[in-house]
Amino acid sequence: QVQLVESGGGLVQAGDSLRLSCAASGRTFSNYYMGWFRQAPGKEREFVATISRSGGITSYADSVKGRFTISRDNAKNTVYLQINRLKPEDTAVYYCAASLTVAPMSPDDYRYWGQGTQVTVSS
Repeated sequence: QVQLVESGGGLVQAGDSLRLSCAASGRTFSNYYMGWFRQAPGKEREFVATISRSGGITSYADSVKGRFTISRDNAKNTVYLQINRLKPEDTAVYYCAASLTVAPMSPDDYRYWGQGTQVTVSS
């Protein structure tokens, strides 16, 4: 079992930045690819970014490239999502997730999920 707890969401204005954190506990964190997803009201859960076990490989959804940065600190069992130049369309609940699949980009690839953290961007 891997337990994941997100933090760092909130109400911000367009153009602001946020850093989301996801703290993991349980099994060996560095064994897992980590990912971030988001879900806006009335929409399906959407892939945002993923990072390899060592942190050396990252992948992003086209919609967030250039503004979002995923990173991890295996010594702290934590994965981060830096979000810059926030837009109202970034409003969603953001979830982190853990996967044993290589380069996972589908929600089905992820076995463990956090409870989510709300990000609301006002215009």
